[in-house]
Amino acid sequence: MESTSDKDNSNQDSDLPRFESVPQFQVPKGRSGKYKKFIQELLNDIQQLESNRALKVPLAELPDVKESIRAALNRATRQRGMDVATSSDAEYLYVWCVAPESQVGQGAG
Repeated sequence: MESTSDKDNSNQDSDLPRFESVPQFQVPKGRSGKYKKFIQELLNDIQQLESNRALKVPLAELPDVKESIRAALNRATRQRGMDVATSSDAEYLYVWCVAPESQVGQGAG
């Protein structure tokens, strides 16, 4: 008989939610990632860049591997509607604003 009650208990347990629920107003809005301060500094510098200039950020100064920083920067720029590009070499991460298509090629003539 114990095996039957064990089966009943296991069925009842499987019907219960595994995770706790909370009211939606308690759910944090937005993302406050671990690189937030660093990314905000990058964004501030990017916005101050002159046309056809790139930031040159030493890899040694990144708070994590460049792939993680690129991903965080990509999320932040998409949220702000900014179009930026990145490149890197053995020592630096380069970041710059991508010119709108309407401006590409202007001045050549």
